[in-house]
Amino acid sequence: MQPAEFLIHSGTVATVAGHTHNPARGKDMSQVGLIDNGAVAIGDGRILAVGNPADIEAGGWIGPETQRINASGKLVTPGFVDPHTHALYAGSREHELGLKLADVPYIEILKQGGGILSTVRSTTTAEDDVIKAQTKKRLQTMLSLGTTTVEIKSGYGLTLEEELRALRLIRELDSEVVQDLVPTFMGAHAVPPGFSEAEYTTLVVEQMLPRVAGQGIAEFCDVFCEKGVFGLESSARILTRAQALGLKLKIHADELESFGGAELAARLGVTSAEHLLEASDGGIQALANSGVIAVLLPATSFNLAKHSYARARRMLEAGVPLALATDCNPGSSPTESMPMVLTLASLYLKLSPEQALTAATINAAHALGRAGETGSLEPGKAADILILDVPNLDYLPYHFGANPVQTVIKRGKVVWSC
Repeated sequence: MQPAEFLIHSGTVATVAGHTHNPARGKDMSQVGLIDNGAVAIGDGRILAVGNPADIEAGGWIGPETQRINASGKLVTPGFVDPHTHALYAGSREHELGLKLADVPYIEILKQGGGILSTVRSTTTAEDDVIKAQTKKRLQTMLSLGTTTVEIKSGYGLTLEEELRALRLIRELDSEVVQDLVPTFMGAHAVPPGFSEAEYTTLVVEQMLPRVAGQGIAEFCDVFCEKGVFGLESSARILTRAQALGLKLKIHADELESFGGAELAARLGVTSAEHLLEASDGGIQALANSGVIAVLLPATSFNLAKHSYARARRMLEAGVPLALATDCNPGSSPTESMPMVLTLASLYLKLSPEQALTAATINAAHALGRAGETGSLEPGKAADILILDVPNLDYLPYHFGANPVQTVIKRGKVVWSC
């Protein structure tokens, strides 16, 4: 037996163990495997053992070369997994703040050439190195806030070549940054000027998807299924074609109004349905019956000052597995902070700290097909670990507006500390 390279000795360890094969639902979302006076042994980038320090030592994991990390009085958790972001872009949209304050609807801003289309213009006119530099800065901020795995969508190109460029840049960044990046093709993010919905849907289906799948540069396909963007028929057409080409599926659903997106997600068996602020009771039950993961984005509701949030408690009661994400983007959620998302999830989605942690780690990993590798502290998994300078789990969402992260460990290496 090779002794551990590191042993983290903590006040409390939240393992979030036991949900690797299936995402946690209902009461199971409150089971986060708390170990008081716990420890984690790490070797070769992997978790070797988790439990009581004496038991780990008796198990033969501790040797003379093992380095001990004292996290006494701290909380140790899995690294956060952010399963829904639009983090690759150039520019910003602070000029739209006045429109939001004037209660101009998002779809109206989009029709005026703002919103997504504004970021499309700034991104498509930027050089590769500019886009990458701005995105790297965002990813570094995410890392400092504890995010060790990040999904990134394309969708600020809306032409074949620009969408392929975005996915290429995500792939390049994956080899240049600390986090693991999961690329999602979202050519169906908006209908560009000069196209009808039907015409652009045909372009996505017949030209973009075959090239994306042929190059193997995306794992998922997503579509903005919403009235005024892509209707149910167009969304189904895009996602069905993507699935036939070997891509896994996601869907932006029922964000602005109850539109049948949740029901479509269930019918197609997508991996995750996202937003869901206006999902109907029938749509929520359909998600539960199909096992589709609901990725909830409370920072978006907060930033848009909608005063309405996804009905997380109703989803929990129905048995829908819940995940949390930042929705990091330049318009509706310009934030990189998963700790802030946990606070919003507790205050406005009414999730307990345990449920929020589960949603931000193992269930989020399931939403990206990564639960076998990360999202919980269990032997054999990648050592993606946070040491949080908080005395207990309740304190994590309670104290907002500050960074609780003291140390970030990615694959067994300390990659950020304060």
